[in-house]
Amino acid sequence: MLCLLGPTASGKSSLAFWLAQEIPEIEIISMDSAQIYRGMDIGTAKPTADECAQVPHHLIDILDPAESYSAARFVNDARKAAEAIRARGGIPIIVGGTMLYFKALSEGLDDLPTVPAEIRSRIAEEARALGWPALHQQLADIDPETAQRLNPNDAQRISRALELYRFTGQSMAKLISQSVARGTRQSANKRLKVVGLQPEDRAWLHQRISSRFELMLAQGFLDEVRALFHRGDLHCGLPSMRCVGYRQAWDHLAGRASHDAFVSAAIAATRQLAKRQITWLRGFRDITRLDPRDQQQTARQLCKELILAD
Repeated sequence: MLCLLGPTASGKSSLAFWLAQEIPEIEIISMDSAQIYRGMDIGTAKPTADECAQVPHHLIDILDPAESYSAARFVNDARKAAEAIRARGGIPIIVGGTMLYFKALSEGLDDLPTVPAEIRSRIAEEARALGWPALHQQLADIDPETAQRLNPNDAQRISRALELYRFTGQSMAKLISQSVARGTRQSANKRLKVVGLQPEDRAWLHQRISSRFELMLAQGFLDEVRALFHRGDLHCGLPSMRCVGYRQAWDHLAGRASHDAFVSAAIAATRQLAKRQITWLRGFRDITRLDPRDQQQTARQLCKELILAD
């Protein structure tokens, strides 16, 4: 199964759409932790209704923004989608930039315990009172290895690490190492053919990010977030509302940032996301890396050959 990876705005979706037009049997499985949410279309660069009518897309619009998702659930959902696509004679390809999901899909999942909901609720209450950076510092004191790789505002992963510690008395890093040592890590997908779009010219990618965000604004992105803001049951601590662009727009609508500050912060956050995605990408093994800036035709032909080789 072909998997297309790359940072945001690197051209993954357009490459996948071109492949699907060349090979009509292709169906796309989205590997995007933001496109899973209904009502979050413009800011996630979700494929349009017309594009979805031309090429089937999966794992898009599967959750309400009030809900949460996980890497484990993605792996399960992606495998089910791929099996269903193959059963009807189609060709599944996985496309996206949520590198944690890819890591789980390609390397397997750790056998970590399920934590009672009341522990998670207590941590959420502490976060509302103290802020996620304060809880990130708590995590750094008990599990510096995990804390080092997490953003101080990464609520979902900080919460998960603290939950595990409070439930088991052991750090997430130690639990994962024990899982690997016991051989209980769930099996990975060994048949992935992976192409990574890895732009070497950072200025090129930054320009694409800025241009795309300006287009999103023109398409009504702020109105999209305003509708979510006024629902009444959402808040900026939810995984959906922490997505880049949405978090900064939320601050603007809440009166905490001017329009210009919101735009600058959103573009800066998207650039930081791309930087983290590229760092992840450089750490993966056994993938074919291409620079989309000057190798678009090469990428197209290579991906087509990899698919047809099956």
